Amino acid sequence: MAPEAEQLYPLSNSLVTPEQLTTTSSQLDGIPVELEQSLRFAGAQLTQTAGILLRLPQEIIAQAIVIFYRFYVGVEGGSFKINAVKDVSAASLYLVAKPSFHPQTTRSVLNVYAYLTSPSSPLRDPTKQLQQSRPDPESYYLSESVYIDVRSTLLQTEAIILRAIAFSTQVVTPHHLALTYLQTLGVLPSPPTAKSKALGKRTLAHLNTALFSPQLLYLTQQPPVLAVAAVYLAAREVGVKLSSEEWWEVFDVEREELGFVVVGLGSVEGWAREEREKWERRARMCPLTVAEVEEELKRGDDAAREAV
Repeated sequence: MAPEAEQLYPLSNSLVTPEQLTTTSSQLDGIPVELEQSLRFAGAQLTQTAGILLRLPQEIIAQAIVIFYRFYVGVEGGSFKINAVKDVSAASLYLVAKPSFHPQTTRSVLNVYAYLTSPSSPLRDPTKQLQQSRPDPESYYLSESVYIDVRSTLLQTEAIILRAIAFSTQVVTPHHLALTYLQTLGVLPSPPTAKSKALGKRTLAHLNTALFSPQLLYLTQQPPVLAVAAVYLAAREVGVKLSSEEWWEVFDVEREELGFVVVGLGSVEGWAREEREKWERRARMCPLTVAEVEEELKRGDDAAREAV
């Protein structure tokens, strides 16, 4: 039994408990659940965008987003009121990339985050089409003294993350697993057809979408479940007929698990659109620093008093 368990270990992740999801340090510090979800989503978006600018593989970006999520769950995790979204996002990406084939220098990571959190970044103001004008380099230039300060913050935050997650940095992503399932089901012929290419792309797209799920699917479901759900949805969308039998059971996935994840994946697009429209109506972006979070909480308190 021991060798078999060791062989299966790489296909599993450490999952969070219901208690860790329902009670977090951020909530204990007075952050409303709605704002907490917005902060998580903003952090995932920031990490994804930074990873793209750093030309990192999607697997590393996905692992960094999962580490970012892990840090903020539970009463022993980090708090958005103490640990800034942008700092934890940067440290998560730096931490995950370090032992990979694509390590990043602290300066590269911090330069990218300086740009993404500057007024020149399209992430900073959803009401303006900033991409139509040239960015102002002075708005995101890091002087040597500023760089030393933010580098210290980056390394300190990395250490804080490692302590909070008990050095559990292993993250197995379902992307390669999903492609293996497609091959096992015989729907990825060689040479590939136009439909099989579309099927593969849609499967990977669903797995990337799952990274932004408010249900935190990567923290609550094992990789095989996510992979099966992505294959199931992609096959329906592309029009590829899979086995008439309950094929997901071959991959040790229950119907109830599959149904939950499929519903969750289907709701992400609408939820993300509502998030974007919410902050557009407020004419500001979701806070990324501790000071911005404090300001957002103050606005909420003032609105509550006016309502009374």
